[in-house]
Amino acid sequence: MRTRRLLLLFAALAMIAAACGGGGAEAAAECDGEVPEDTTVEVWMHEGSEFNELSTAIASFNSGRGAELGIEVAITGIPEGQYTDQVKAAAAAGDLPDVIEFDGPTMANFAWAGSIFAMEGCISDELRNNMLPSLIEQGTYADQLWGIGTFDSGLGLWAWRSALEEVGAPIPSTPAEAWSADQFEGVLRDLKAAGYEFPLDIKPWYGSQGEWFAYAFAPMLWSAGGSLIDRGTYATADGALNSQASVDVLTRFQGWVNDGLIDMQAADDSNFLEKRSPISWVGHWMYSSYKEAAGDDLVLLPLPDFGNGTRTGMGSWAWAIANGVADGDAAMAVIEFMVSDDVVLAVTGANGAVPGTKSSVAKSSLHAPGGELNLYVQQLEGAPNVAMPRALTPAYPTMTSTFTSTLDDIFQGKDVKTALDEAVATIDADIDANEGYPAP
Repeated sequence: MRTRRLLLLFAALAMIAAACGGGGAEAAAECDGEVPEDTTVEVWMHEGSEFNELSTAIASFNSGRGAELGIEVAITGIPEGQYTDQVKAAAAAGDLPDVIEFDGPTMANFAWAGSIFAMEGCISDELRNNMLPSLIEQGTYADQLWGIGTFDSGLGLWAWRSALEEVGAPIPSTPAEAWSADQFEGVLRDLKAAGYEFPLDIKPWYGSQGEWFAYAFAPMLWSAGGSLIDRGTYATADGALNSQASVDVLTRFQGWVNDGLIDMQAADDSNFLEKRSPISWVGHWMYSSYKEAAGDDLVLLPLPDFGNGTRTGMGSWAWAIANGVADGDAAMAVIEFMVSDDVVLAVTGANGAVPGTKSSVAKSSLHAPGGELNLYVQQLEGAPNVAMPRALTPAYPTMTSTFTSTLDDIFQGKDVKTALDEAVATIDADIDANEGYPAP
């Protein structure tokens, strides 16, 4: 096994060296400031809620800035639930495009495996300084920047204000005002007593689609004092994922399922859209459809405080130069366009995410103080004490897939401590098998 791992590592380094003209030790893309004429840039994107806006942006680039530079962009859309697996398969086959998206916490694994290049020599200081600090943090691994995003994420509770008023629930508007876990549970039980059969919507059908369970519910652990991994060393999940704090908070979560506060058979958004489930634990991407359904009755709330203050996820899809790149300058020109203010505002106007640049945040009425989505900005401004990055380690894909299956077992009634101990064993075995994932 050790010999095979070393061979795979040498192969990855050889691919990096070939693509970078001998710069494999730095794993960095080469940019000389010139774009060859008639260059085609292949871009892979996930088919998320912002896909149409991004596709429109690419068409605009091709007819405008791209035509000026001699660049034609060809896009491939991939279903979100299959995206990361398809990138890994293409990397193994040596068939990656020029530019890919990555979901924030998968970046370290892609970088470690040699699937993407650092953009240190390609990104301008002006652009770097205009990015939200949270996105720079998300895109940095082994002291190098590997990617930047059009937007950052928002997670919280969407609710029908009238339903909360019906049961006399306070309506928090800032992270400091978040409901305690006991208050939140009390609101859910009051709503159930008022006739809402399943008061909380958690999108259970997202569970098999990559990152949802870890993004949505790891904040419960963080708020309670647990974590998916020891963040001090990144060497083990023991004592973090199976800590008493983690056991206690997930036991409470399991209780909500057992007591019928959550519809685990839900298969679409209709429970919230039709006000059968008046609280929805979900992210920014539901803003447009929820707003259409609820209108001025829609309100955004912070996640509950499970003991150490409310916590929420941060980070989202971002752009990277992939190791199939033909020209680093052409790839970077496309990425720069995808984080320009007009594109950022068009995308975040559709998906409700936080604009990824400081200049676009300043122009967004949704995110400015008093805007409907300003809570998301407050949460990011409170990082890392409110919004927290997911663990930037190559072990993260194993962590998130393991946590997803573990939560599913817990929802099905498995003993919480047993489930978490087994998850720790799986995660630690992956870390050990990869010799602690040394930096590239």
